[in-house]
Amino acid sequence: MFEQLRQTGIIPVVSINDADKAVPLAKALYEGGLHCIEVTFRTKAAAASIRKIRENCPDMYILAGTVLSPEQADEAMTAGASLIVAPGLNPKVAKHCSEMNYPYIPGICTASEIEQAMDLGLRTVKFFPAEASGGVKMLEALHAPYRDIMFMPTGGISYETAGEYLEKDYILCIGGSWIAKSEMIDKEQFEHIGMAAKQAAELVRSIRIKE
Repeated sequence: MFEQLRQTGIIPVVSINDADKAVPLAKALYEGGLHCIEVTFRTKAAAASIRKIRENCPDMYILAGTVLSPEQADEAMTAGASLIVAPGLNPKVAKHCSEMNYPYIPGICTASEIEQAMDLGLRTVKFFPAEASGGVKMLEALHAPYRDIMFMPTGGISYETAGEYLEKDYILCIGGSWIAKSEMIDKEQFEHIGMAAKQAAELVRSIRIKE
């Protein structure tokens, strides 16, 4: 599971308002070279979007993002998500995911939250909001005492800043909301989204694949 995330490198983080747009979106991302997608539960169409992607794009690895409750976690996994991602660390969600055997990545931005995650048996965390919380410099500081922790920075990262994150071996992958913004999805700008995905995939290859 985590190897898939590392290979993809940049995970498009999307908010889908209309589930009918989920499949063409997923296909544009996949054909562009990004084989993972994080569908956030910020809209009512999230579960239906995940279900449509799972049914029509079986090779796409689906993360459910912005999961804030055990009930949302159940809804996401029932719809076909393979991984639960949260903006913060909610012990109730963490324990529920552990009991249900759901892979779960909680959000953190402090050392204390990392230690809470470790107490819950978690070793991969989402650093959120990444840029607003200090970016790569903050991650360097957090990584120093927590060498066994892998990070998934998300929030405010752009194509221009993505490379400095991807160069770090303790960063599993990053979340990229610039690739397919809500307004781009609403306007069905899938060709543009596919081009952004291709550009992101090429950046990952240039940094992470050694000749």
